Amino acid sequence: MNAVSQLHPDNHEAALRAWWMPFTHNRYFKSAPRLIESAKGCYFTLADGRRVFDCLSGLWCSPVGHSHPRIVEAVKRQLDTLDYAPSFQMGHEPAFRLATRIAALANRAEDRVFFTNSGSEAVDTALKIAVAYHRVRGEASRTRIIGRERGYHGVGMGGISVGGMVSNRKMFSSLMIPGVDHLPHTYNPAEMAFSRGQPAWGAHLADELERLVALHDASTIAAVIVEPMSGSGGVIVPPKGYLERLREICTKHGILLIFDEVITGFGRLGTPFGADFFGVRADLTTFAKAVNNATVPLGGVIARDDLYQSFMTGPAHMIEFFHGYTYSAHPLAVAAAHATMDVMADEKLIARAAELAPLLEQAIHSLRGEPHVIDIRNIGLAAAIELAPIAGQPGLRAIRVFEKALDDGFMLRFSGDVLAVAPPFVSTVAEVEAMVEGIRRALRAVPA
Repeated sequence: MNAVSQLHPDNHEAALRAWWMPFTHNRYFKSAPRLIESAKGCYFTLADGRRVFDCLSGLWCSPVGHSHPRIVEAVKRQLDTLDYAPSFQMGHEPAFRLATRIAALANRAEDRVFFTNSGSEAVDTALKIAVAYHRVRGEASRTRIIGRERGYHGVGMGGISVGGMVSNRKMFSSLMIPGVDHLPHTYNPAEMAFSRGQPAWGAHLADELERLVALHDASTIAAVIVEPMSGSGGVIVPPKGYLERLREICTKHGILLIFDEVITGFGRLGTPFGADFFGVRADLTTFAKAVNNATVPLGGVIARDDLYQSFMTGPAHMIEFFHGYTYSAHPLAVAAAHATMDVMADEKLIARAAELAPLLEQAIHSLRGEPHVIDIRNIGLAAAIELAPIAGQPGLRAIRVFEKALDDGFMLRFSGDVLAVAPPFVSTVAEVEAMVEGIRRALRAVPA
């Protein structure tokens, strides 16, 4: 019995019809569906019985492995106590405690945490905080946001407006928020191809922010938003000195710096946050994904305390910031986050990610010279392999490599003609090495 028969034995087409799948080639997928049945540790089990290694930790979001027993137990226990609690005008103690833990992990113990349900919501929340902050301080003219080409900041209208991925933007130009400009992206294969870690070339690209300040005037700019490392854009690693220079320019002109750490937060680079890895402090930091191992949707924004204090004016009985979500700090999500942070601490998994990073670097760069490979780049426990596209059919090469690897027991992530890997922190050395060898076999199996 095949996977679709297991899903709906009487009508295969009807079984697949209703779900309009996200970021998926629906017609292609439904012609040969790949269905996940269960997950444990570093592996998914497909509906046809195949066990495949999770090369991207879900979607960058399950670093401690799937169905970790301590996280499962925490969520089950929470269901017996409090399944839902409104966060408007009420609160529950674990959410306050979690905010304290997250701020401390980020080395920002005095700062504040606003909870959302996803990275997309976290970005839109950070943008609203930034604009509102300047307004309550009497600088209402600061409404412009500066994003970056090839940046990914989720799929809310604010996120795609400041983001720079063409496919996410082109259909929605009339809906985007006004007053947005973009820095150039930092990827130059002529200067950076096959870099290990941060490229030496490119810090000067941050000076484009000075050009935008001269064009728009600093008095109109509220914030700059960038990913410390652009994961969804294809593991685009910042040049040495680039983020430091952005920080300097933002400070000079009174512009807030927002780090979108939805991917780099909670250990992916071998440090608690990307800000720690690069030694650059942001004013606002978004997070999601790994905060609770993706067990229940959760995200948020860490804001400097003085930003928070700027809103704490007027009558004490009045709402200071008109924003929030029905599921903000959902009890199940909070319980999963506490358990995830406990597991990360007790099993020293952020340090484990740092230990695995050099191994991944060495192994992934061994693919240089394999068929179709035109670039390899890496940072922390993340890497990308860029493939030469098939003429007139961009993206098809990566799909074919993905399918070959899946048949061999490895589930990769692809975007365009880029393959990305970010294995779980609980992976063994043998598993990381086997993953790279699986990619090698898949590359060689795909015809030129």
